[in-house]
Amino acid sequence: MIARVLPPPGLARQLVAQSALVAVGWGVYLTGSVVFFTVYTGLSAVQVGIGFSISGLLTLLLSLPLGHVADRIGGQRAWVLGSAVGVLAFLLYPLVGAFWSFVAVLALQALSQGLTDAGRQVYTAAAVPQETRVRTMAFVRAYLNVGFTVGAGLGAAAIALDSRPGLLALVLINAAGIFLSGLFVSRMPAAPAAPGAGRSLPWGVLRDHPYTALTGIFAVMFFSEVLFSTVVPLWAITRTDAPKPVLGALFAMNTILAVLLQVPATRGAISMAGSARLSRWAALTTAAACLVFAGSGRTGGWVTIAVLALGVLLLTAAELWSSAAEFYFTTEVPPPDRRGIYLGAANTTIGISKFIGPAALTFLAVGTGGWGWWVIAAVFAATALLVHPVVTWVGRTPRRLA
Repeated sequence: MIARVLPPPGLARQLVAQSALVAVGWGVYLTGSVVFFTVYTGLSAVQVGIGFSISGLLTLLLSLPLGHVADRIGGQRAWVLGSAVGVLAFLLYPLVGAFWSFVAVLALQALSQGLTDAGRQVYTAAAVPQETRVRTMAFVRAYLNVGFTVGAGLGAAAIALDSRPGLLALVLINAAGIFLSGLFVSRMPAAPAAPGAGRSLPWGVLRDHPYTALTGIFAVMFFSEVLFSTVVPLWAITRTDAPKPVLGALFAMNTILAVLLQVPATRGAISMAGSARLSRWAALTTAAACLVFAGSGRTGGWVTIAVLALGVLLLTAAELWSSAAEFYFTTEVPPPDRRGIYLGAANTTIGISKFIGPAALTFLAVGTGGWGWWVIAAVFAATALLVHPVVTWVGRTPRRLA
């Protein structure tokens, strides 16, 4: 029973503990970040939106260079350095008093997030044995969800205080969490940079056309997360008769299933063929979910709730399968000395999805009145057909080690 909820003792369990710790702080912050900036610092909603958009663009532009840094100095050092920058950023948040100081602090946060993300994956791939690597990453993701859920509850309590000290606690708790996380990571077993790491330019990964095509698959699969977080709530509120409280129950169901089933979902992600199969399942399941959601606009009462729940179940399964496959592809395909750069390439294409996905998918699903769901389903069905040839191309193409 313990093996189902905890990874084996040692480094894997340390990684899980770190993920839960840092996620609590992030959950606290993310729950009330918009409230903090509009109420505590006095920024307008438009300024906050523009600032977050600029931060997203910076994250996109920094993915490859910071992946290169993680390769060069080692994942552990990059992770600790990113944590230190993150602590600084959140300690500066209460001092924000104008738009450009807000943007400057968000830029620090983007730098921190890029370094920690690249460092964590490079370190995990280098320090965890190959036979347990994907399973360990699944445990980490599951405990991140647990931590975010706990943090969101604490953040909601802080907002409920309706006071400046309560809002200040949002950022200070996250700063403390990031500090403790960095300290925790610095005490993990050392995993030096791979021999030859950092010799090649970060842009060289773009010449690996098979892998670039694979990152395109990642980008499309990320749309399923956009569907769940943005499009489905808007669709349910504006195009169905489902009561608004139902959305909270659907989100809770997704979180619980993601925690319980993320590790079992990785069972097939032990080879290129197995990971390709999971990717196909994820794409086809998302296509089916789109058709289910389209149908929810023509039902009523409890039938609507049941149809929406079925759609969320399908999206949750797709999320679990696609993340398991991505764990394998992003750690086993790249050469050991360039995992950070390859991860940066994947994050760049996913960043493009984050940029265009919410507006494009909302227009297709909600703005068209519903027929756009069929278009989105067709995109995922086409992606499912492309997975096998793309993964085969990746598998038969050697990767240069320098």
